[in-house]
Amino acid sequence: MLNDDQTRRILDAVDAAFDDQLSFTQDLVKHPSLRTREASAQDLMYGAMAGRGMEMDRWELDPADLSTHPGFGPVTVDYSGVTNVVGTYRPATERGRSLILNGHIDVVPEGPSEAWSRYPWDAPIIDGWLYGRGAGDMKAGLAANLFAFDAVRRAGFAPAGRIHFQSVVEEECTGNGSLSALMRGYEADAVIIPEPEEDMLVRANVGVLWFKVRVTGNPTHPREMGTGFNAIDAAYTAISALREVEEKWNADRGQHRYFEDLDHPINFNFGGIAGGDWPSSVPAWCEFDVRAAIYPGIVAEQAWQELQDCLESLGRGPDPITAVGEKTGFFSEGYVLEPGTDAEAMLQRTHAQVFGRELESFTTPGYLDGRVFALYADTPALVYGPVSEAIHGFDERVSVESIRRITKSIALFIADWCGIDGQPGTPVQ
Repeated sequence: MLNDDQTRRILDAVDAAFDDQLSFTQDLVKHPSLRTREASAQDLMYGAMAGRGMEMDRWELDPADLSTHPGFGPVTVDYSGVTNVVGTYRPATERGRSLILNGHIDVVPEGPSEAWSRYPWDAPIIDGWLYGRGAGDMKAGLAANLFAFDAVRRAGFAPAGRIHFQSVVEEECTGNGSLSALMRGYEADAVIIPEPEEDMLVRANVGVLWFKVRVTGNPTHPREMGTGFNAIDAAYTAISALREVEEKWNADRGQHRYFEDLDHPINFNFGGIAGGDWPSSVPAWCEFDVRAAIYPGIVAEQAWQELQDCLESLGRGPDPITAVGEKTGFFSEGYVLEPGTDAEAMLQRTHAQVFGRELESFTTPGYLDGRVFALYADTPALVYGPVSEAIHGFDERVSVESIRRITKSIALFIADWCGIDGQPGTPVQ
């Protein structure tokens, strides 16, 4: 355990470099790292890690290799140029526990720019908030990982355990980035993922399935609409049927630990729809995209089969509808961070030192890459990060002071978890 002087030196080191940390975070936000367009942001992360003297690894994701793993999410884009970046710190003598500091570089689309009060990629700091797409989800966390490490070394210490800094892609759509890093052999005794989690720790989160439903119709001229079959109208019938499955799964929440008290933990989002070829033709087709949540402990294939059964049942009604589902991304299962691990106990301690209050945990109905480490590496995944607002929405922003405090907590965790040698590290300029 760190003594008072060591703790003070590390916390002071975070404050001393905090302006640089915010500047780096702003630079990162200014790179629009949308899906398959993450390269320039990854270049920045690569340079930042290499400049800190880390052993560097950068590789392109391989869908064929990933597809052999049960946690794989089906891919509908070209992975050419889609890369992960990992920097590894190795102490001169490895005597402490190892750690992965993980974060995703990809961001969701910004939507209509005119709906923002400011340009989505400008990254201004206004009244204590840093704005921009990806500012909270989760570039502030990626920067915090690096600057927390810097603080330990600026304070005059060298971590005594191996640390892997991971900047991964695909978190917003498949989870294949963190999965690829695991399959490449990156494992450790604990993982911290500073997602925007309101200064709290995630106790449990849902799994997520992405799929597309195609509804087939029969085109005719509008003057003869009664003899045709409108695929767009039928799509809404299919959506209603899926809503019934959603409500059935929500009604089961009492059977799932940590979800009993949530009003609506299982959410189906219909995130896109397209159909028809001509305004004066009854539409022959309609497609819509779905994001469906599942509880931890539910096998993804089991949930998928229930969804398939729902769609197939539409073809057996009095007005048969042909609706076919196809996997398009996430095919992930949820997880629970079981209480009682040494890693959680240490985070509770460092959080209390910085925030002056106990660490709270909560259940989130969103996807997290923590599932990769919890389900497939038996590793405690501490998803814990700053206060943010409007992630995935307009005017996304992250609290500057929350970033500072989270960075301090992670820095103390690094020093305590990995151990420190009382010799100066290499300061980062």
